[in-house]
Amino acid sequence: MTRVYLACYKGGRDWKGWKQAWPYLKARAADRLIRLFTRGPYSHCEIAVAERGGRYRCYSSSVRDGGVRLKTMPLPSEKWDLIPLPPETAAAAAALYEQTKAAGYDWRGALGTVLGLRQSRTRWFCSEWCARALRLSEAWTYSPNCLAALMRGRDF
Repeated sequence: MTRVYLACYKGGRDWKGWKQAWPYLKARAADRLIRLFTRGPYSHCEIAVAERGGRYRCYSSSVRDGGVRLKTMPLPSEKWDLIPLPPETAAAAAALYEQTKAAGYDWRGALGTVLGLRQSRTRWFCSEWCARALRLSEAWTYSPNCLAALMRGRDF
């Protein structure tokens, strides 16, 4: 059976040296601001499908990657919490990815979860994309922390 998770990012970025100082500091500041304004431990989320070797096929919209993307990566427990989702979420995420893979990141929509700004119809932020893959109505209203709270404790 396919194992699927809502992967919620709680970690900080690893220090990469002085050459990467500005991107590192910018990413850390963005993570902290998201956690502060959404009142929780998470700054990002993904739909993660387990693969062999401890790696996951991850679907989301990422500010660091410029928008909707598919990426295979490990999700170490010190940086990620995994919340089980129904197995059919894997097919829904793959289908949504095919429809949205050229879409950019929606900064205005991400800010809108806190400030009440209107989201873009052509761009996506992480928790909005994941909520849509989960077939939740009004997907643009979910922050990573809100989505995690909703999915945690459900029995799949």
